[in-house]
Amino acid sequence: MNTLIKSLFTFLCVMSGWSSFGQDKPNIIWIYAEDTSPWMGCYGDEINKDATPNIDKIANSGVRFNRAYVPAPVCSATRSAMMVGQSAIRFGGQEHRSSRTEETRIYLPEGYKLLPQIMKENGYATYNHGKTDYNYAWDNEMYTTQLKKKVDFSELVNQQPFFGQIQTKGGKNNTTKFPQNRKVNPSEVTVAADYPNNEVFQKWFAQHYDAIRKDDYLIGEILKGLKEAGLDKNTIVVYFSDHGANNLLRHKQMTTEGGLHVPFMVMGPEQYVPKGEVRNDLVSMLDLTATTLAWAGITQPEWYEGQNLFAKEFTPRTLVGGHKDRLDQTIDQVRSIRTEDYRYVRNYHLDRIFLQPQYRDKKEYTKNIRTLYANGELSPLHKDIYFGERQPEELYNVTKDPEMIHNLVKDPKFKKELKKHRKLMDEWLAKGDMGEGDESIAELKANGENKPWGEGMNPEYEVYREDSDGDGISDKLETLLKRDPKDGLLLFTFDNGGWQTEGWKSDDISSNLAGYLGYLDFTLDKKEGSITRDGLKVTASKKDQSYDIKLKADQPLEVTLLANNKVIGMQHLSKENTTQTLSFKLDNAKWEGEINSLTIVFKGKKGTTVEMDFMSVKRESSSALTN
Repeated sequence: MNTLIKSLFTFLCVMSGWSSFGQDKPNIIWIYAEDTSPWMGCYGDEINKDATPNIDKIANSGVRFNRAYVPAPVCSATRSAMMVGQSAIRFGGQEHRSSRTEETRIYLPEGYKLLPQIMKENGYATYNHGKTDYNYAWDNEMYTTQLKKKVDFSELVNQQPFFGQIQTKGGKNNTTKFPQNRKVNPSEVTVAADYPNNEVFQKWFAQHYDAIRKDDYLIGEILKGLKEAGLDKNTIVVYFSDHGANNLLRHKQMTTEGGLHVPFMVMGPEQYVPKGEVRNDLVSMLDLTATTLAWAGITQPEWYEGQNLFAKEFTPRTLVGGHKDRLDQTIDQVRSIRTEDYRYVRNYHLDRIFLQPQYRDKKEYTKNIRTLYANGELSPLHKDIYFGERQPEELYNVTKDPEMIHNLVKDPKFKKELKKHRKLMDEWLAKGDMGEGDESIAELKANGENKPWGEGMNPEYEVYREDSDGDGISDKLETLLKRDPKDGLLLFTFDNGGWQTEGWKSDDISSNLAGYLGYLDFTLDKKEGSITRDGLKVTASKKDQSYDIKLKADQPLEVTLLANNKVIGMQHLSKENTTQTLSFKLDNAKWEGEINSLTIVFKGKKGTTVEMDFMSVKRESSSALTN
């Protein structure tokens, strides 16, 4: 059907009264981009100035929201929340790609209805073109129609009013064949301060600009299609994203400004959307769900957490909450709130680094940053961010520090702000957080066992895995770490970013045992402190010659090794700030039978800092790492 015939068809439809009902209620279209940060000309981005004309048109024709935040930095959790109108931690949909098998199915609380279902029940035709990704059971019949193409709306002319979602690739756009003359020169981009400024990251920052430019063309075709169908005058068009840039390690999947801050703009008939307005108030994308119902004249359900952004009684938000839980095979739990000037972050799993093993491990940029760390070439700042000790709390003045580099938690000048944000976080979580506790074994297996995106390397997976040699680390995990799962050498190297402590704990050392990736790092609270690894079932061998521990301390230290609470030996670490290997001879009278626990006792001055590199049995003819 050529353009002329389509236009004539549309004209006849309108004249025949097919769209008369649509004059009473507006059509609503969400243009829902994947993995896109607000790097557009309308947001003042110099590189994409004049390069995103169609996105800019939406912003300039209606309302641009400068500070819009999604409830989670990953697609399924955000999309699940948007359909419900409530943060996913309230109803149990917070774990990425959960509820994907019959055994792991999640059902919404009784009485809950999804947005398209509510719209359908109130006279709207509904459709979704592309991705859904909901973490619960849902009925596909909530969508009443489908478009053959994202840009052809002729079949909707006689189905007004309609509510539709058009999913775009956004940051996931393949830009390999993007016209060379439209590509961004990597040498001209400014790499954010929380990333290494090298050719690899320059390339991927530039690629995200290209991906947005490619999406902008599609958005132009969508707007053109609406006009050709005669639907542009009575249709509200919304453009936004589900989270930040996908190829940037501190954007997607992270509760940072980069991960949660998204583009958001609306244009439409003036009785619904003001013209040429810019909003600087804090916005949760859950507000869009509530606003969509308001445009349709529908009362929002009591469980909704958003509000109509254009209501006369609109009250600006004091905060926007965000969360991070299991992402593919990578288990974490982080909660965050964004207030007027600050972002407060609460980390629950301190035994794993920020850059855990994850689905992007095979990507060029992930390999690059890991190589830089391994070679000692990463800056102290980036070393701390990606591979350093996980802090229980973080506080940033993101108005001045949008890259979240300067953690203010320990700065006495911000003690009042810290106390305030702790209280705000507690109040936000008091409304419900179903992310506490572990997932079922079935759900863990469904996401972290033999999956193309990666294998689970967190301690949560160890609950059900087999451990042949009884060293407290499963055969599966030892194989992934390139160790022998049957050697019984009690080898601990602390180089698994998903479980850095490898099960070592302490009852009398208050500091986090996990240091930089590859190390335990802690401070003695008193003159004496100890660490223990229990849950062992290793059979001692007569060939076991010694137990070697490689470590250093900033002050002289007496180190005692115990097995099954029996003293194996004691040695002195005499050289300060010098890495040494202490070798404890294994006496068959004490090192025999089944070894169920190891304990290391440290005696020295209060405040002594200890860094442990590795420990292992040295066995006759053993090829284990010993230096």
